[in-house]
Amino acid sequence: MRAYLQHLQGNYEEALGSLREAEGALKQDHPANFSRQALVTYGSYAWVYYRLVNYDMVDLYLGRIHDICRSLASPEAYSAMIPEIQAQKGWSLLAGGFRNGDEAAECFRKALEVEESNEEYQAGLAVSVFASWTHSSNAEQREEAQKLLEEVVARQPQNYEAKAYLARALNVVDTERALCLADNVARESVNPEVLRYISKLYKPQSLPLAISILKKAITLDPGYHLPHHNLGLCYLKQLGRRPGDVREEAVEAAIESFKRSLEKDPFSIFPRLELAKVYGERSPAYEEEIYVNLMEELPGASKRCQQSIYIHWGDFLLHKKGMKSQALEMYQAAARIPGDHASDRKQLEICLKKLASMFREDGEMDQARAVYSFLKETGLQQGGWWQRGFWQKNRQQ
Repeated sequence: MRAYLQHLQGNYEEALGSLREAEGALKQDHPANFSRQALVTYGSYAWVYYRLVNYDMVDLYLGRIHDICRSLASPEAYSAMIPEIQAQKGWSLLAGGFRNGDEAAECFRKALEVEESNEEYQAGLAVSVFASWTHSSNAEQREEAQKLLEEVVARQPQNYEAKAYLARALNVVDTERALCLADNVARESVNPEVLRYISKLYKPQSLPLAISILKKAITLDPGYHLPHHNLGLCYLKQLGRRPGDVREEAVEAAIESFKRSLEKDPFSIFPRLELAKVYGERSPAYEEEIYVNLMEELPGASKRCQQSIYIHWGDFLLHKKGMKSQALEMYQAAARIPGDHASDRKQLEICLKKLASMFREDGEMDQARAVYSFLKETGLQQGGWWQRGFWQKNRQQ
């Protein structure tokens, strides 16, 4: 994956270095079937050397691929439908984002058709189904993910990534067992990403414990930006619970965490949005400046980042400026951006309902009705109290 990204940037020599690392890892992890595992890597070598106009090396790696495919009795000269490649594709899709869960699951199912007892492919399928559930909130998918993850954890008790995901899936139906699994992961895992993920389970119940786990993750890998960001979010959550001087300490800690996250990943949108919010505790003018800059960068941002920028800017216009109509425009722009993140759509629903209530309290009934109609039109609100009560009550006003 790193080699692929480096090749996209035109850094071909760096890409070759990454491929050499990948090749070394494959030799170490799969000594018995290295050639099968190396097919994709050899194809990547050939492509990068092609970009470097080094055709002798292109021929060398194409020759290796051809020899491997012939040894596998593949009908194709330069490709082979083998489970190792399906698994590599599945893991690559997951590395590209959990939104690819359905496609990744299909890859692992194809791999398991050939090697049904392969534990790596079983784990990949479990993670893929879990990934799909996080984007769908489908109850049946959650049950399937739980079942598959239970099987993986039973076979691989040291698989703390699977335990973390199982804890998240269980948290919906069995909080006590979910936290028991989370405790084990927090104690034993030395993977910063797994620790970062498990810290989210503690955030609603115990911010100090979540903060402690994130600090452990940062100690393990100080250069990884996401634990710094999550730590800042924990401090941000503390702001609503702390008075006076203690509150100021939380502001300082949050600012420091978001700054560190941006030092490691300067182009990340979300830490800038949260940093703006924290700075707003002291200087609304500085908060506004950050939002204005982000609005200028909006066209180059991902769809989800665009949506978040609109929501934060709308919140600022509404709560700091009292500009209800302008805030409504931002929320509507956010809602029109396609996306499959249930949490983002729920946040938008809450923002629009609050705005509708503010319109209603100010006697602006037409605007309130317009907001409710928009909620229904976009599918953010499927019926509810406002249709049964408020709408009927205020029709004659």
